[in-house]
Amino acid sequence: MLTITQALYDQIVAHARKDHPDEACGVVAGPAGSDRPERFIAMLNAAMSPTFYEFDSGDLLKLYRELDDRDEEPVVIYHSHTATEAYPSRTDISYANEPGAHYVLVSTADADGLGDFQFRSFRIVDGEVTEEEVRVVETY
Repeated sequence: MLTITQALYDQIVAHARKDHPDEACGVVAGPAGSDRPERFIAMLNAAMSPTFYEFDSGDLLKLYRELDDRDEEPVVIYHSHTATEAYPSRTDISYANEPGAHYVLVSTADADGLGDFQFRSFRIVDGEVTEEEVRVVETY
């Protein structure tokens, strides 16, 4: 189960809506080994695409150095789908290389009248996708 604060949930949703119709992407870091998302980090979608996201390689290197320096890890890796449901695509699955992370997908298809708003979380390990419950809390 992903437990996340309302404030972090709202930041992820706001970023997804702001970048629509392009996919938004980012990370929520937390203390290493804690499974507790704490620090919101919006990233630039280097692909600037409505159907694909890609972290800028320089930004990603900088992020991982910062995480190491702060003894943090990516607890949540998120991105949005702008015209489809919030479910990992084949490409999303192939790029999922953090087995301990929660992969959050937000569908902003409702912004175009193409579907309902969705906020869903998945574990992706060795190509296997497992949806998990999302619990939104005020504080930890």
